[in-house]
Amino acid sequence: MQCQHEKHQHEEGGDHGDAHQHHHGDANDHMLQTPIEELIQRFDNPERDEWQKPNDVMALLNVDSSQTWLDIGSGSGYFSFRLLNAGASVICGDVDDRFLGHIRQKRDSLGIPANKMKLRKLPYNAPNLKEKEADGVLIVDTYHHIEDRIKYFKLVKFGLKDDGKLVVIDFFKKETPVGPPVEMKMSEETVMDELKAAGFTNFEINDELLPYQYVIVARG
Repeated sequence: MQCQHEKHQHEEGGDHGDAHQHHHGDANDHMLQTPIEELIQRFDNPERDEWQKPNDVMALLNVDSSQTWLDIGSGSGYFSFRLLNAGASVICGDVDDRFLGHIRQKRDSLGIPANKMKLRKLPYNAPNLKEKEADGVLIVDTYHHIEDRIKYFKLVKFGLKDDGKLVVIDFFKKETPVGPPVEMKMSEETVMDELKAAGFTNFEINDELLPYQYVIVARG
């Protein structure tokens, strides 16, 4: 489910209503019809590191070994394995069984215990978190894939511990060398408005860490 640069070219997001739902479905259908090998190659392309700056993102997340993180739209595991390497227990959440199979194969080949890196099939409309199950939830370039976002992120908040945090990373709503067309992007303001409606009350915005993306850290 994790959505990165080229993948965006067939997507629609940001607006509500029937038109959005139609394009939203088209985007998700396109994802499911694209060969998994092609998607994994895109996500794990070393050139992505230059603008995604995963080490800087991980420093911002401040992960430790006492924490459990859900990676929504875990895709190829680009951030899931980094969360694991930082010491966290990780729940890899995706709508696509092919991605979960890829992560399972990689996890098992590396000898990572299944209870340290869990796989969770997610529908488009629920994060499938138990109450206060996670210390952190990460969603990278996947926000606009979500259906009924306000309802969805109420469920995310339900699944976060009292001091837990949601981290949304997505593209600036302007022209960038990677990412979707501008009209498909969602602004920080739109994301925060929706998260406020979902019950989040405290926000930190970082629009300087990454060249093409903002980072929103939201707490209840």
